[in-house]
Amino acid sequence: MPARQLQLICNHCSKSHTQEFDASINIARNPELKEKVLSGEYFTWTCPHCGRLNLITEACLYHDPDEKLMILLSPAPVSGEDLPEGYVGRVVSSVGDLIEKVKIHSYGLDDVTMELCKYVTLREISKEVQLRFVGVQGADSEMTFTYPENGEMQMIAVGFNVYEDCAGILTRNPSIKEAARTLCRVDSDWLSKYFA
Repeated sequence: MPARQLQLICNHCSKSHTQEFDASINIARNPELKEKVLSGEYFTWTCPHCGRLNLITEACLYHDPDEKLMILLSPAPVSGEDLPEGYVGRVVSSVGDLIEKVKIHSYGLDDVTMELCKYVTLREISKEVQLRFVGVQGADSEMTFTYPENGEMQMIAVGFNVYEDCAGILTRNPSIKEAARTLCRVDSDWLSKYFA
């Protein structure tokens, strides 16, 4: 997916603007792009007419050869079988999902295990919200998640022992990890097939 000119419409003033967007993000060739992806800056543009910030939601491929990670941002269903040896391949439907997957792998964590952590945590707090992984902090390696509630973002810290327990559950259920070895969408809907 080469760089192309996008015709974008501002969400605030409805005026159009042409912007170049490279739909192929290769971290080996351009390591500086990883921080732009993680901050969200890679996916934003400022309207030259009203000065407001907008989000680019075009399909794109994030590829980090050193981490053996490929993430395809695609709103349409995608499936695939063949990945290079040792690669993790994911399909996501939003910029936020892509950023979260990159964060999880940047911390050296497994996204299947993290989805199970979010599943367990939601059961514990008895909320029907979407948790997003933020990071691991502190001497006890607490995991931090955010979720929207009443128009504001809330934060919750979870002990790393939850991640370790979930990794143990997945070790005892190898078919789940095996199902994630293809280019696939690993999210709460995918996980619910195994833990309904």
